[in-house]
Amino acid sequence: MIDSIPRADTKAFGQEVKNIHKVKRKISTGVKGILLEKGWLFFIVGFLLGRAVILSVVSPFAVAFLATIWFVHKEKAAKVMLAIIAGALSFSVNQGVFITLAMIVFIFLAGLFKNAKNQQVIIPLFVFLSTIAPRLFFYSMAGQLTSYEWMLLFVEGVLGTVLVLIFMQSIPLLSPKRYKPTLKNEEIVCMIILIASILTGTIGWEVYDASFEQIFSRYFVLLLAFVGGAAVGSTVGVVAGLILSLANVANLYQMSLLAFSGLLGGLLKEGKKVGVSVGLLVGTFLVGIYGDASSLVPSIMESSIAILFFILTPASWFKRLSRYIPGTEEYTNEQEQYLQKVRNVTAKRVEQFSDVFEALSKSFTNAEELPQEEMDRKRETDFFLSQVTEKTCQSCFMKNKCWQQQFDKTYSLMEDMKDELEEGKEPNRKLNRDFANHCVKSKKVMDTMKEEMSFFEANQKLKKQVMESKRFVADQLQGVSEVMENFAKEILKERQHHENQEIQIVNALNHMGIALEKLDIYRLDKGNVDIEMTVSFYDYRGEGPKLIAPVLSDILNEMIIVKQEEISPFPNGYCYLAFGSAKEFIIETGVANAAKGGGLISGDSFTTIELGAGKYAMAISDGMGNGKRAHEESGETLRLLQQILQTGIPEKVAIKSINSILSLRSTDEMYATLDLAVINLHNAFVRFLKIGSTPSFIKRGEQMIKIEASNLPMGIIQEFDVDIVSEQLKAEDLLIMMSDGIFDGPKHVENTDVWLKRKIREICTDDPQEIADLLLEEVVRTRSGAIEDDMTVMVAKIKQNTPQWASIPAYAKEAQ
Repeated sequence: MIDSIPRADTKAFGQEVKNIHKVKRKISTGVKGILLEKGWLFFIVGFLLGRAVILSVVSPFAVAFLATIWFVHKEKAAKVMLAIIAGALSFSVNQGVFITLAMIVFIFLAGLFKNAKNQQVIIPLFVFLSTIAPRLFFYSMAGQLTSYEWMLLFVEGVLGTVLVLIFMQSIPLLSPKRYKPTLKNEEIVCMIILIASILTGTIGWEVYDASFEQIFSRYFVLLLAFVGGAAVGSTVGVVAGLILSLANVANLYQMSLLAFSGLLGGLLKEGKKVGVSVGLLVGTFLVGIYGDASSLVPSIMESSIAILFFILTPASWFKRLSRYIPGTEEYTNEQEQYLQKVRNVTAKRVEQFSDVFEALSKSFTNAEELPQEEMDRKRETDFFLSQVTEKTCQSCFMKNKCWQQQFDKTYSLMEDMKDELEEGKEPNRKLNRDFANHCVKSKKVMDTMKEEMSFFEANQKLKKQVMESKRFVADQLQGVSEVMENFAKEILKERQHHENQEIQIVNALNHMGIALEKLDIYRLDKGNVDIEMTVSFYDYRGEGPKLIAPVLSDILNEMIIVKQEEISPFPNGYCYLAFGSAKEFIIETGVANAAKGGGLISGDSFTTIELGAGKYAMAISDGMGNGKRAHEESGETLRLLQQILQTGIPEKVAIKSINSILSLRSTDEMYATLDLAVINLHNAFVRFLKIGSTPSFIKRGEQMIKIEASNLPMGIIQEFDVDIVSEQLKAEDLLIMMSDGIFDGPKHVENTDVWLKRKIREICTDDPQEIADLLLEEVVRTRSGAIEDDMTVMVAKIKQNTPQWASIPAYAKEAQ
C-alpha cells in the first residue's frame, strides 16, 4: 500500500506530520507562555488566595502572597493585587474590604521604605503590621476587643509573617527561569504549603457533592507519592490535610485520610499508577468507615475523580517533577549528567594543558633539531676569522692581495688552521709552511688565532649547554604532557558495560547458587581489572577468594583476587566484594645498613616505592661524606624521587629533574649518588638507572649477572645523560643493590668484583634479609670489625605469584 503512494504525496504526508508536531509545540509553548511568562499563573493563585480563609475569620494568605510578588516580581504586583481583590470579593464583601485595606497598608509601607536595606527582613514586618492594622480597625468599630479577638488578631499577623518566608522559597519555583537542578527538603515542604493554601481558596466549590479541595488535595498526594515515595507522600498528606482542616473543621478527619493514603501509595509505588491508586482507595475506605456513612460515597467519588486525573496525567510530567525530588531515578540521572558534564569539562581542560606542554616541548626540540647545523658552523667560522682579520689584516699592506686577489686560498688556509687549533693541537709543519709562505705576518696571525680560540671554545661550550638545557626542558615538558594526558583519560573513564563477560559472570554465580544482588564492571584491561559486586550469603565462609575469584580468573583468563571485602554480620546480609588483577610476580626485600664507625646516623638512605600500575621501585642514595649532612643529601634525593615518580613522570625525566633541583637549589656543594631499580611486576622486567652508584648483581642459580653504568653523582653538573640498563628477571632471581661502602669496603681484596660474586654465590639461604645481613657481616669482618664508611645493601627476591585457589570453570557456553 505504502509503495503505491506517489513520492510527491509521501512528501506532502511527511510535511503534514511535521506541521502537526509544530502545532503541538506551539500550543504547548503558548500555554506555558500564557501561564508563566505573562503571569496568568500568579493571577490565578492570587484569586484563590484572596478567597482563602481559615478558622472562619483568619485570612493571612493574600497579603503574604502580595508581599512575595512585590519582592520577587514587582512588575506583576499591580495585576496580582487586582486578582486578589477579585477573589476576596467573590468570597464576601467584608473579606474584600479587609483584604483591600491590608494590601493598601502594605503597599504604603513597602513603597515608603523601598530603598531600605535588608528587604527580606523588613517585608515580613510590614506584612505583620498591614495584617493586624485593618483587623484591629474592624474589631474596634464593633466595640471593645475581647481576649479571643486579640488572640485571632495576633495569630493572623504571625501566620502572615511566617507565610511570607514560606512563599519566598516556593514562589520562585513557579518562575519559567529555574536554574537550580534539585529541590531541598525545605523547598518541597514550602511548595506543599503553597499548594494547600491555594486549595483552601476552592472550599465551597462542589460537583455532585464532591469538593474541589478534596479532589485536588488527593490528586497532589497521589502525584507526589508516586514520584517521591512514602516519605514525600505522607508529608504532603499531613500538611495539606492540616491546612484544609483549619479552613473547614469538618475536614479534620481528612488529614488522617490524606496522610495514610500518601504513606500507603508511596509504599505501593512499585505497582506503578495502579498501586498508588489502590493505596488511596484503601485509605479512603479505612478512614471513611469511622465517619458518617453518608459521607463515604462522596469521599469515594472524590478519590475516584482524583485517580482519574492521576491516570490521565502525562508521563512527561512525572519525569519532569522527578528531576527535582531527591531519591528518584530521574534525580540520580540528572546528577550523573551534571557530574559527567563537569568531568568532560575538566578532562577537556586538562587535555588542553597537555597539548600546550607538548607544543612547548616540540618548540624546544625543534629549536635543537633545525637542519642548519652546517650553516651555523659556517657562520661561526666566518665570525671567528673576521675577529682575527680585524686585529691583524686590517692594517697589513698585503690586505688587498690576500683577501681580494687570493680570497679562496687565504680563507682555506686560515680555516684549516682554525680546525687544527680547535682540536687542541698545533698546526702541522706543512700547513705552517704553506701559511708562512702565503702571509707576511703569519706569526702574529697565529698568536691572534690562539687568543681568539679560547673565546670561541667558551662560546661553543655555552652554546652546547644551552642546547642541553633545551633538551632537558623539552624532556620535562613532554613528561608533564604525558602525565596530564593520562590524567585526562582517567577522568573520562566511566563504568563500562561489558555485556558478554557480565552474562558469563552472572550465569556462573547463579549456577553455583550464589545470590548476586549487584554487579559493576568498571574495567577489564589486562592487568588492571576492576570489578565490584554485592552478594548475599547466609553464612559467609570466604566464598569471595575461594569461589568467586577463581571463577572470574577463568572467565577473564588472568589471575583475579579479592582487593576489598565488607562482610555483613547478619545472616542473609549483603556483602560487598571488590576484585582486581593480581600481579604475576611479587617482591620480597631485605635491607642491612651500618653507619661509619658504628654511629647512629648513616649518610646512606634507601627506600622502596609502590608506583602503581604494577611497578615496584627500589632505590639507594649515598650522600657526600658521612653523618647528618650526608644523610640529609641522600634523604632529600629519595624524597624528591618518590614524589616525582608517583606523579607518573618517566624515571629518566624524574632523575634529571632531581639533578637540576639539587644543583640549582643551593650554592653549597651538595652531591648524592642514586641507584634505582624499577621492576614491572607483570613481566619481571627491570630498568636500572645508576647515577654515580656502584654495580648491582643478579643471582640466578649459580649464575651471577653484573649491572653497572658510568655517571657522575647528582648535583655536580647541571646536565648529564642518564644511562638506562634493562634486564629480564625470572622467578627466584635475587637482586642485590649496594652502596660504595659495601662494594669498596673489603680490605686486602684486590678484585672486589670477583670477591663479592663469590661471597654471594656461596650464601646458601635465599631469604633476602638473611642475605643482606650476611653480606654486610662479611665486609665488616674483612676489616676486623671496623666500619670505615657508611654501608647499605638491599636484596630483593622475585617470586611467582601463585594463587591460593585454582580457577574454576565458569560454564561460559551457557552465557551464549
